[in-house]
Amino acid sequence: MKKALIVGIDYYADISSLYGCVNDANAVKQALERHADGSINFSIHLLCSTGPRQYVCRSDLRTALTELFNSDVETALFYFSGHGYVDDLSGYLITSECCFGDDGLSLNDILVLANRSPASNKIVILDSCHSGAAASSLNNRKLSAEIAEGVSVLTASSANQYAVEVNGSGLFTTAFINALNGDAADILGHVTLNSAYAYIERSFGLWEQTPVFKNNIKRLVPLRNAQSPIALRDLLAITELFPKGQNTLRLDPSYLPNFKGRNRQWPAPDPQKTEIYRILLKYYQLNLVAPVTSLCMMSAALESSDCQLTRLGEHYRMLVMKQRI
Repeated sequence: MKKALIVGIDYYADISSLYGCVNDANAVKQALERHADGSINFSIHLLCSTGPRQYVCRSDLRTALTELFNSDVETALFYFSGHGYVDDLSGYLITSECCFGDDGLSLNDILVLANRSPASNKIVILDSCHSGAAASSLNNRKLSAEIAEGVSVLTASSANQYAVEVNGSGLFTTAFINALNGDAADILGHVTLNSAYAYIERSFGLWEQTPVFKNNIKRLVPLRNAQSPIALRDLLAITELFPKGQNTLRLDPSYLPNFKGRNRQWPAPDPQKTEIYRILLKYYQLNLVAPVTSLCMMSAALESSDCQLTRLGEHYRMLVMKQRI
């Protein structure tokens, strides 16, 4: 079981309101709620503030966080989009009723709740200014608690930076959603917290906000299954097409399927070989296989030359052989 508390606060009674946080929260909910195949992923509780009749106050947030992190589940995830604040004592998430920055919920309190949680994986994702103060330090002063085993913190910016919003959405959250939807997926479509961070980190330049990622984990934390670019049965066939000790496969024109304009002088298509060729084209697109001397796979077939596993292809063959896939 996986649970997520997703919070977006646009409305603030006494400080400047925001305009994209609720949109971001709803977009994260949509991305996390189900896998690409439609199966359930996270069970989500959404808290949003859009106006004076829809407040998210400090006590609401603390109560919801306590309930989330008291859960004995596989993964407990907290996402926040809204104002943030930092001083010499701590960082804070600012809720709708706050007049001053330190009125908000301390990041230290949030990390204490996460550290004590019985959940196997505890994830805190913050799209707010100065959010990097979580599990960080500023001017050599400790701002928040250390992170315990199983806890991960991913933030939009460092402790002394602002989180930028463009066209009604945070730049950090936009990158995070793109990662969840497949941009950070492996060959089988699996998106982990680590791969999501790697994608997000590459999305920002040296002169922009700096996302921060800190964790204390023993295994990669899965976030979502996106659409895989290759069927599992096709990937598993790699050990049949390239048995141990055999890294090359000789092609010929009989591997090419029937298509308009196919030369009648070529050998007739062999159904078994054309199925192999279909799989090899998938491997080629994913950089698992490459022609040895030809420019492309079709040329290799026409020239009756070899294709071979790439280093990445050899890696995935090893994973299949050891039944890790």
